[in-house]
Amino acid sequence: MFYKKNTQEVIKLLNSSLNGLSKEEAEERIKKYGYNELKEKEKSSVIKLFLETFKDPLVIILLIAALVQVFLGEVIESGIILAVVTLNAILSVVQSKKAEGSLDSLKKLSIPYTKVIRDNEKITISSRELVVGDIVLLEAGDYVPADGRVIESQSLKIVEGMITGESEPILKTEEEIPLDSPLGDQKNMVFSGSMVVYGRGIFIVTNTGMNTEVGKIADLLDNAEGKQTPLQQKLDEFSKKLGIGICLLSAMIFAVQVIRGGDLASSFMFAIAIAVAAIPEALSSIVTIVLAVGTNTMAKKQAIVRKLPAVETLGSTSVICTDKTGTLTQNKMTVVEVYTYENLSLADNVDGHEIAITRSSIQDRYLNLASILCNDSDVNNDGIEIGDPTEIALINYAALNKIDYKILRDKYIRIGEIPFDSDRKLMSTVNKVDDETIMFTKGAPDVIFSRCKYALSNGEVVEFDDEILREYKQINEDFSNQALRVLAFATKKVEDDFIPSIEDENELTLIGLMAMIDPPREEVYDAVKNAKNSGIKTIMITGDHKTTAMAIAKDIGIMESDDLALTGAELDELSDSKLDKILEKVSVYARVSPENKIRIVRAWQRKDKVCAMTGDGVNDAPALKQADIGIGMGSGTEVAKDSSDMVLMDDNFATIVKAVESGRTIYDNIKKSITYLFSGNLGGIIAIVFALFANLPNPFTTIQLLFINLVTDSLPAIALGLEKPEKGVMNMPVRDSKESILDKETLKTIGIRGSIIGIVTIIAQYIGMKSSPELGCAMAFLTLTLSRILQTFPSRSNTQTALKLGFNTNKYALGAVGVCLVMLFTTLLPFMRGIFAIPVSFGLDSFVICAVLALISSLMMEVVKLIKIK
Repeated sequence: MFYKKNTQEVIKLLNSSLNGLSKEEAEERIKKYGYNELKEKEKSSVIKLFLETFKDPLVIILLIAALVQVFLGEVIESGIILAVVTLNAILSVVQSKKAEGSLDSLKKLSIPYTKVIRDNEKITISSRELVVGDIVLLEAGDYVPADGRVIESQSLKIVEGMITGESEPILKTEEEIPLDSPLGDQKNMVFSGSMVVYGRGIFIVTNTGMNTEVGKIADLLDNAEGKQTPLQQKLDEFSKKLGIGICLLSAMIFAVQVIRGGDLASSFMFAIAIAVAAIPEALSSIVTIVLAVGTNTMAKKQAIVRKLPAVETLGSTSVICTDKTGTLTQNKMTVVEVYTYENLSLADNVDGHEIAITRSSIQDRYLNLASILCNDSDVNNDGIEIGDPTEIALINYAALNKIDYKILRDKYIRIGEIPFDSDRKLMSTVNKVDDETIMFTKGAPDVIFSRCKYALSNGEVVEFDDEILREYKQINEDFSNQALRVLAFATKKVEDDFIPSIEDENELTLIGLMAMIDPPREEVYDAVKNAKNSGIKTIMITGDHKTTAMAIAKDIGIMESDDLALTGAELDELSDSKLDKILEKVSVYARVSPENKIRIVRAWQRKDKVCAMTGDGVNDAPALKQADIGIGMGSGTEVAKDSSDMVLMDDNFATIVKAVESGRTIYDNIKKSITYLFSGNLGGIIAIVFALFANLPNPFTTIQLLFINLVTDSLPAIALGLEKPEKGVMNMPVRDSKESILDKETLKTIGIRGSIIGIVTIIAQYIGMKSSPELGCAMAFLTLTLSRILQTFPSRSNTQTALKLGFNTNKYALGAVGVCLVMLFTTLLPFMRGIFAIPVSFGLDSFVICAVLALISSLMMEVVKLIKIK
């Protein structure tokens, strides 16, 4: 607890001195303690990722089928199955490694070099080479490269939001703190990753690398649970159930065939045909491709997806836990209110109006001068703002009023100053203004009021009486109730040879007040409203003060009249059971710790809610990993981004809501693709089972089924994954996270469409059997394939017919159908007929019958849809 010790004790404990370490001692400490860097997690090997893809029950069934076919001498069919499984595995590994490496550049330290004292000389070294005991120099614009104890502070202010969640700069001091204090109140300590915005300072390094607060928080990531997305859970669950069903059905088919006297080889082929027909071999690839396309869509909306399933997870999100600063707000203090006292009488209505304007302009001029000259912030040539955010807000306000602060500072030079002090809560400068020497003072309103003897009123100096004081206090209170930060400004004429001291900050003339806030983003209002209409609860979790957080939350619609707000300390006092009781009424959490954030996320997950969490700081990283979907900020820290499923490049809450719409659309489209695939597969199974019990030949060869599943089904399924959003997608209630991907309505649709396809396929085989068994099987194959291809059009929407939807609204679907038809026609070429078991007797008349039956199947699906809609 270095913050409890004085500077001499700390230096002694760390075996250092104000002259710094020697080069030799620094090298020894690097050998002993390691470099000042965060350790990168071990990545999964390519081989491990590849082997993990074979855990899927459906893949195991296909491998068994391939193995059986090898023993039966069907080497080509076996090779095709193995090639498909291997291709899917490779695609999965590529996507995993892509997601793993997409943000590697963000792991680099953002603080490349640091100014230190070594061997009693000021030098610049790589931050990586910092060691405990180093003496580090800081000034405005620097990032703190390691944790340390302040040993000298000259108005040193540091923004520690990424560590503590506190959005305001903290004034640092070298004085020891005797009491136990949380991180945010350790004002004599600096923490790695934070930024100096004002003043200068010197600190001694107390911790580096993984021993810093950044490193400790990163360690929490190992204890946070990585969550499967709803889609992953549903597909895994579905794969297991489907795998069991296929095994049972195949075993039953095999047993029936053997009992009826069939030989083992043909019985096995029937069973394998059922397995191949039932398994959508390209499903995982199709889902991956649809999600990958979704990532491109998201990227155009400023959201970079690191993990593919995260695109869909957003669609099932029911709770969004969001940071305030920079996400809901602009992360830029802005002057929104200005007040100067004017006591105009009614008699001034006519001629006095111009006088009032002239007098008012005097007060405005003095207020502008005070806010610009009594101010140390600056904007460099690259447009980078340097200094305290409050002071930057003042010069930005001047710019808004067409005032160039640099011209005024050059014209009215500073000849003296009294720096800001946290005890006085004041800052003063002395400037030469025209022919006068004037002291400008700014600070906390209550302090300024107590130091004023006069006030500007209507442009004239008057006594600062009780009436004016009451007016100012009331205005200050009104501003504070709106969670505005208020500064008061005063002035005083002094002698030319005046040397300012603290005692001179008295008998001032009050000029006026300026009130500022980090305002909400304009688009956030509609985004919060849209989220609410979609059944999504938005919760603000911030390191800021409770009053400020509540004011912003009420303004943008997150917090309603009967909602609650809790601080981190109040949250700590609640048991899990008590928190669960009030959880749904709490809309704001303020002054929270990393542990608080994880606890909030877990509380929602206990209620089976899909929880999204935004964050930019290292302190957010554990909760980002714990959440169902972690959303990092583009301007945030490397650790936060590395823990996220998605990164918002514009740090904008509105982008999250747009992403939710994309997620819902992608999930709907994946369901359309799955419905399409399984409807066709069911049709094939019905035809095979019918042939078995009707004592007909197996209508399909393994190659035919693989051709259908891999070639003619894949492109339409992908095209369905690219459909535009259905109308009212954001007005639909949030889906239950426990809902199966094949819910009752979807299963019903699959059953109806599959039965229709199966029936027309059976009819085709029956018609062809009148000529020969070979023709019957060929017509069954062509009819099944055509029916599944044309099924693309009724599958495009669950609420509109293909005619109403328009064939040109998804050109990918038209293209997919066209390509599939061409590929189907290639099976009829003379040199391909032998491979696909198409006899010479299959001619144009046979094809017309198959095409008519396929068209009838699609029309029947549309009729069923019309009946459902009505």
